[in-house]
Amino acid sequence: MKRGIVFSIQRFSTEDGPGIRTTVFMKGCPLRCIWCQNPEGLNPRPELVWYDVRCIGVRACIKACKVGALRLDEDGLHIDRSRCTACGACVKACPTGALEIIGTEYDVKSLVDEVLRDMVFYKTSRGGVTFSGGEPMLQSSFLAEVLPVLKDHGVHVALDTSGFAPWREFEKILGWIDLVLYDLKLMDVAKHIEFTGVDPTLIWENAVNLAKRGVRMWIRTPIIPGITDSEENVRAITRFIIDNLPTVERFELLAFNNLCISKYKRLGMKFLLEKARLMKREEMENLVRVAREEGFGNVMWSGMVERDVR
Repeated sequence: MKRGIVFSIQRFSTEDGPGIRTTVFMKGCPLRCIWCQNPEGLNPRPELVWYDVRCIGVRACIKACKVGALRLDEDGLHIDRSRCTACGACVKACPTGALEIIGTEYDVKSLVDEVLRDMVFYKTSRGGVTFSGGEPMLQSSFLAEVLPVLKDHGVHVALDTSGFAPWREFEKILGWIDLVLYDLKLMDVAKHIEFTGVDPTLIWENAVNLAKRGVRMWIRTPIIPGITDSEENVRAITRFIIDNLPTVERFELLAFNNLCISKYKRLGMKFLLEKARLMKREEMENLVRVAREEGFGNVMWSGMVERDVR
């Protein structure tokens, strides 16, 4: 039986598909979007993180680490990730919960049991379970065992994906997917490579293949100031939807936020957009207007905007 690695399970989600949903965030992603909101989902393996506000400096963690991966000084706890094996010994030794392993291994039964705890909410709201990430398609073989069990229980299943995976991986699970939330970020190839690290051709091809298979889709575009927020980009994405994706039911524009900064710090990573501004409400509404003018009617936006935080 396959096993999967999950870095978070979010209950009572209302933005990852219809109704009330439980979103399962799978670990590992082949993209490196500079605006990524879930850096803890990039690495496919479990990782150690440190919460400075919980630490009282007793150094029990350092004594417990058998590979010498931890060092504490006036600047805080330093984790040598080239040595750390995420064994969890330091987590058990810490008296205040200042250390945590991000990434939990599940077998099929344990994950199904976990998400079925919310079955009453799925039924009353016509919701279900959404698999997100990271990139869930990196664990398609595990999903191919989980999804049939969920469908046997009558659960609506959605897939939230960047689309960057070989088509054969999608073929493993399409028979059990009710809806795909599909990211289209940039239609300029050079910019896509610059800001996400990958060529978008495969993403576009897979989107077309999904539509040809009759798969229901919602398109999502993160609106990042100075990167994806141009009228030209939104028009190009809208035109791609109209010309190639007849099964798309709605187009969502997701406003950038910087709430992930603390996550980057805990992982010893730098968030390159830490100083980036938020979008303004009128800018988001204008982009919705642009998409509708191009000919796609069901367009909406969500997220934190500058006007809302003043």
